[in-house]
Amino acid sequence: MSMSKASFGQVIRDRRRQSEMTQQQVARRIGTSTPYVGHLESGKRHPSDEIVSRLADALGFERLELFFLANPKAKEIFHPVVPAESRSAWEEFQRDEKLRRVHNINAKEMNMLSQVALMGQVRSTRDFIYILNTVRQALIS
Repeated sequence: MSMSKASFGQVIRDRRRQSEMTQQQVARRIGTSTPYVGHLESGKRHPSDEIVSRLADALGFERLELFFLANPKAKEIFHPVVPAESRSAWEEFQRDEKLRRVHNINAKEMNMLSQVALMGQVRSTRDFIYILNTVRQALIS
């Protein structure tokens, strides 16, 4: 079952069964009770961040992926839906000559930042400045 379409409880139950573990075994591994695991699987309880982390470790999930599954609205905060017609942060950064002058960004740094932009994780022009300053600090140290 796809994590993107299944509920948190369904994913936990499916992985537990796939791993041939009982609810009791999972409960022992994450330091909770067997009924609590059952409540998580049935959607009757919402896990704390600590429990999500322990479940990820016990069942072999990526922590962030499981966190977002347990907290779907949090994903919108970190990855807001951007209208297709809006410009990318990189496009805005490239066009903002004043910003580049203020921060004294040279051609080599622009090239490095263009590579960062290809990763697709930068959401705003401020992020590029933060990345640039972090790299500059690392090179000084």
